[in-house]
Amino acid sequence: MVRVPSALVAFIFFCAVGLAPAESPDGAYQPERPDQPYMPGAGQLRGGPRGVALAPPGSVQVNVDGNGLNIVGDAANEPSITIDPTNPLRMAIGWRQFDNIASNFRQAGYAFTTDGGLTWTFPGVLEPGVFRSDPVLCADNAGTFFYNSLQGTFCMDVWRSTNGGATWPNLVPAFGGDKQWMDVDRTGGIGEGNLYSHWQSAAVCSGSSSNLFTRSTDHGLTWMSPIAFPNNLRFGTIHVASNGDVFVTGTSNSNASNAVVVRSSNAENSAVTPTWDFSVVSPILGGSQTLSTGPNPAGLLGQVQIVTRPGTPSHVYLLCSVNPAGADPLDVRFARSIDGGQTWSASIKVNDDTSTTAYQWFGTISVAPNGRIDVVWNDTKDDPANLLSRTYYSFSVDEGVTWSASRALTPQWNSQLGFPSQNKIGDYYQMISYNDAAHLAYAATFNGEQDVYYMRITPLPVCGTCAADLTGDSSTDGADIAAFMSCVLRFPVTASSCGCADMNGDQIIDLNDIAPFVDRLLMGGCP
Repeated sequence: MVRVPSALVAFIFFCAVGLAPAESPDGAYQPERPDQPYMPGAGQLRGGPRGVALAPPGSVQVNVDGNGLNIVGDAANEPSITIDPTNPLRMAIGWRQFDNIASNFRQAGYAFTTDGGLTWTFPGVLEPGVFRSDPVLCADNAGTFFYNSLQGTFCMDVWRSTNGGATWPNLVPAFGGDKQWMDVDRTGGIGEGNLYSHWQSAAVCSGSSSNLFTRSTDHGLTWMSPIAFPNNLRFGTIHVASNGDVFVTGTSNSNASNAVVVRSSNAENSAVTPTWDFSVVSPILGGSQTLSTGPNPAGLLGQVQIVTRPGTPSHVYLLCSVNPAGADPLDVRFARSIDGGQTWSASIKVNDDTSTTAYQWFGTISVAPNGRIDVVWNDTKDDPANLLSRTYYSFSVDEGVTWSASRALTPQWNSQLGFPSQNKIGDYYQMISYNDAAHLAYAATFNGEQDVYYMRITPLPVCGTCAADLTGDSSTDGADIAAFMSCVLRFPVTASSCGCADMNGDQIIDLNDIAPFVDRLLMGGCP
């Protein structure tokens, strides 16, 4: 196959659509189009510069060479993660790969792991020298991985992998538009294996018009001609509930303070064209979605994310980093619906800081099978100049009514280092939760440039000595009783020592931990 030089493709595309490279139909947000030519980086050449991959404890750099070294001079951001449900040791992460930060030309980077994220293999990009952006990954119950990738024409392609993300031989065109998202039905119902995708209206694939939703009922081999929503929305996600209901969210095109939530209860039925049960347009999150400011000068500060409680699909959760009323520029806010998304509780702030100048950005949510809600975000509260961020974590075991004390997961890092001729570090992170841990794909600058990292997050701090030793003296005795009961009664607002109170290892401290605590108390000592 003859490959046309990418710079020529970009030039032809601009001439064809009549848009100058810097023009943006959506104001401050610049859609994902090629406006600079591909430039190879020295780090991609044989013998090019390499360096030690710097990662904080608990994190592993993903975009590394075959020896686990950092590739100097490139950039990687906007990661999406998926996990094989048939073998959770197999995962894949996709991201926007910039081979040379002198150009904002990006490609579809990917890496895979077979050991639960301890090590990662970065084979390269899906199509070398071809512009791609906005990666979104998911996996079906059979362990097939899907990679949704945006072309420079704003059309999507969906790639398939049947070997845990090691290779991606199959590509299918799938309509699309800028800032697309995708999810797969894993309910075991009539929609099992269906794929759903939506996108924003500001920049769409030819033929998509204002129709912003598509579906595949044959595992991604073909895609339905797009259909419209009752209300257009942008910068959000899509989610399949445990009963097959499909939820889509974002913010209103005309008012970034209004979240939009739509639901289809018949999209799972391949015999009908999906229809929408309702469309809610309301200031659900108590603030305005923000973009192109602060720690991410040319990108989103938060994408609206929607999830449901496993086994209770009528309980719907919405989360986004938004600008609330008053002086505070950004908070992570959460809202809940218990009637399938039709009405919503008043939103609450997840981050527990008292600053009115800090940015809590890239709020990201996922829910474990046991119902625990995990949230991460980047936070500038530890830097008065708001230049440096840490990635923080909090969780809730009562459907978001109360939240654990926020916990720093990383040291400080500067989000404005290593811009790849585009002043942002992407537009989102992604996380998947299991009962024992949350699995996060995120971007940061620990190497002095933008790189992608994997982190396994355990909700409770690691126990420093042994289970039931709440005082840290390497012994289990009567002195531990008061501290243990405090952890049980105050959970999830936990002290670091409460990691030793999780006696059964389910990452929750509750009445089920009391009997094993008493057993250990009677035995004494540390095993």
